[in-house]
Amino acid sequence: LALQLQKRYQGIRDFSADFIHTYRGGAFRNQTTERGTVAIKKPGLMRWVYTDPEKKEFVSDGRRIYSYLPRDRQVLVAAVPADDSASTPALFLAGRGDIARDFAAAYEDGGSADSAVLKLTPRRPEPEYDYLVVTLNARTLQILALTTRDRQGGDSTLRFSNLRENRGLPD
Repeated sequence: LALQLQKRYQGIRDFSADFIHTYRGGAFRNQTTERGTVAIKKPGLMRWVYTDPEKKEFVSDGRRIYSYLPRDRQVLVAAVPADDSASTPALFLAGRGDIARDFAAAYEDGGSADSAVLKLTPRRPEPEYDYLVVTLNARTLQILALTTRDRQGGDSTLRFSNLRENRGLPD
């Protein structure tokens, strides 16, 4: 299934979706929920626009990631990780990762007749997370949700809806 997923996503040039991002923190188990839209065009172009409860935006031009935080009145700029270290979930979505190369895959509980769940454990230790859980549409292999477990035991989940693929997004 992991190889089928990789093959399918190699054929996707761009996609956009609505998302709900939920984070449940480790030690205190606080939960936050945010909403927005995402647009991704391979290789490496991304725009994440958070609209609720706080506006913020993350944009990548393939070389740099720009984080715009209007409430703080600042923009943070960071380099995109090199291809050989690009196994984070967002970079996989942007076409800069490989499931077979970067992860050990295993089935995870929680699937249904309509969905399958894969647990992807990075082959090299990742500073940002312990593992990634991908929930897929069992028939189309569209990614319905991505969950990461961080080092403090927190879970960050992105749930996608209104997914549109290969629509010719502009740069």
